[in-house]
Amino acid sequence: MAYIVGDPCVKCKYTDCVEVCPVDCFYEGVNTLVIHPDECIDCGACEPVCPSTAIFEQEELPEKWSPYIDINAVLSGAKAPGDADMTGWPQALIDSVNDANFKAWPMVNTKRDGLPNADAVQHEEGKLAEFDPRPYSS
Repeated sequence: MAYIVGDPCVKCKYTDCVEVCPVDCFYEGVNTLVIHPDECIDCGACEPVCPSTAIFEQEELPEKWSPYIDINAVLSGAKAPGDADMTGWPQALIDSVNDANFKAWPMVNTKRDGLPNADAVQHEEGKLAEFDPRPYSS
């Protein structure tokens, strides 16, 4: 089982986790990260260093965040959008991954600062509606 990045990462995007990942399985969007489930070796190094407690073993992911399983898979490039269960996804995310120009997010393995106001919003609930489907670009 892979690890999953869940709701607490949205609008925070701390990257402490990418720095300790031995296999570079993190992928980066504008306001969050995802984990490629086929590249993750289930080592758990990322989980304890996440300041927002956003990383979970798949079987430990709270049920309310189950859409993040396929979100992580699709945005990291592990699963084709047509093979994903998009139940619970915001429409903007569905539209983005179903666009003919959709590309998986870029891999990230360098630590950067979290997003502005990350400390203030890391414990907000229900951030999936604010999930930005765009890939990060420097």
